[in-house]
Amino acid sequence: MTAAHPDASARPGPAQPLHVLGALALELRGDAPVARASLAQAEAGELAAHMARDLASFVPDAAQLQLVTVGAHYDPVELLRPGWALHRELDQLAARAPGDASGRIIAFGAHEEQLPGALAPSPDYFGGPLRLVPFVLGGDADVVTRVGDRFERELIERGMAGAQTALAAQDTFGLQVEHARYLTAHDLAAMTALQYEHAGLALLWPVLETALLDPDGEAWLDAPPEPLLRYADGEARIALFEPRAWKQRYATDAPCDTPEGREKLERQHQHFQARQRQIAAVLAAHGVAVNFVHCAAETDARAPLLD
Repeated sequence: MTAAHPDASARPGPAQPLHVLGALALELRGDAPVARASLAQAEAGELAAHMARDLASFVPDAAQLQLVTVGAHYDPVELLRPGWALHRELDQLAARAPGDASGRIIAFGAHEEQLPGALAPSPDYFGGPLRLVPFVLGGDADVVTRVGDRFERELIERGMAGAQTALAAQDTFGLQVEHARYLTAHDLAAMTALQYEHAGLALLWPVLETALLDPDGEAWLDAPPEPLLRYADGEARIALFEPRAWKQRYATDAPCDTPEGREKLERQHQHFQARQRQIAAVLAAHGVAVNFVHCAAETDARAPLLD
């Protein structure tokens, strides 16, 4: 993916730096625990050198660009956050390094088990089958564009990591790696969208995509029987209906004048509330702030979300 920070969908002007955003994706075997979440500086540098060689083997022009990465691995939700926050953090930390960036490798490692800035992986998301080592390629805009275009077209098909890279990642992190390959940020987003579709969350993806690509944009989820929410101003506002308002919107014709009818209605309401909690948890995992907004009966349900 070629992108300008912070809006990855925008085409930058001459003064804005272009970047190729991607990750080394480590597909793990079984449910083996995470042995090490981060590497010391020397180990991070060795892994980065392997990654640089791999990327240049796919597109030789990549060797002309600055590679910035970190000796740590993350869950996909930690990379897919508004404005590509983790990649942006790498880029901003690298910007402090003096000297010519052309062809340079910058790898951030842990000092006394602490990574710089906001690079620490969250232990809340350990245990997933896919772990990601993010990278940013930057430099001359024309070179970045060429490399980024090639990566977008080809990396998903032929981006297997070299054997030395896969072995280095496995040994240094203490992981059981089944496959190691490279993905662009767009590849990762597309894979996640497909996974969410299979998990019954397809209608939520446009909201997440807006937060990711256009954090200052707006998106709605307004498709009963799904919860109602609006993403705007960097947060998701979810309508919290009082019982009468919920029935008015979602169960208008449901009978409630018998014990059986009331019991069925209560089960439907509980299912709806569980769905709200699920959606709120997914949004929060992607770093989207979530606020619940009370909605009363006999009002336009969307109106409180616009305040």
